[in-house]
Amino acid sequence: MKIGYFPGCSLHATAREYAESLGVITGPLDVEINEIDDWACCGATSAHATNHLLGVALPARTLALAAEQGHEQILAPCAACYSRLAAARRAVDNDPATGAAVEKAIGRSVGTARPISLVRLLAELAPKVREKAKRPLEDIKVACYYGCLLVRPPELNDLDDVEAPTMMETVVKATGAKPVSWNRRLDCCGGGFSLSRTSSVVRLSRTILEDARGAGADVLVVACPMCHSNLDFRQKAIARRSEGGMDIPVIYLSQLVGLALGQDHVALGLGRHFVSTASFISRIPGPREGESAAATEVG
Repeated sequence: MKIGYFPGCSLHATAREYAESLGVITGPLDVEINEIDDWACCGATSAHATNHLLGVALPARTLALAAEQGHEQILAPCAACYSRLAAARRAVDNDPATGAAVEKAIGRSVGTARPISLVRLLAELAPKVREKAKRPLEDIKVACYYGCLLVRPPELNDLDDVEAPTMMETVVKATGAKPVSWNRRLDCCGGGFSLSRTSSVVRLSRTILEDARGAGADVLVVACPMCHSNLDFRQKAIARRSEGGMDIPVIYLSQLVGLALGQDHVALGLGRHFVSTASFISRIPGPREGESAAATEVG
């Protein structure tokens, strides 16, 4: 399978481990991702709230480039990037006047390329994940956290269900791990208010983490760099403002898949998170075929 790839700003910077883990799982899953040449920021999170035309034109330009470069689909691992690309696709398709204004602004046809989230892509590849799995994860309990932008607004959703999605759980089961049943998997973590309203983000994130811990989760899995930042980085702030810390590892779905596929910890970037991932990785037998014995140290 060949697919266009839009990393967005975060996967080239603060979420580098997300990009790295994606890079090491695509080969074993027989997926070839081709980064869109000359892509630009999608405008998340402020462009669409500041100027509607700009908010559509920025991601629409990437859609146009993808089509010009021969891609029918664009993989957008970042949930915010996926949301902006999907919003642009819908705006151009449903409103001819907007489509014409956008094409005039970007100086090219938007084309027909469509975005796809990493959760949907991995759910479609779940049988192959199960087939290629090399490390048993059956003792690991996982809280699947969708957050906001993968399911809201409903018209942009590309998962199986807006109110009760199961695609992330499908992927987790394919790795051999056990998804837990919990209540906060669609709740907002505070998103882009991490700096402007930190106290709100700490409060919301604490509620999510407490629910995951109460459900017996060993690890919380996400598919959004902003969610990861709030739920991982903010755990120290949560500990200072409440009785004790959470100490729950927060990893990307691609990292969990990488573990199941036998990829080493260093290649998956599992030593870069603020909350140590060693607590649950130490319970996974290894190293196995394809994993370096030198990569068993996790920060």
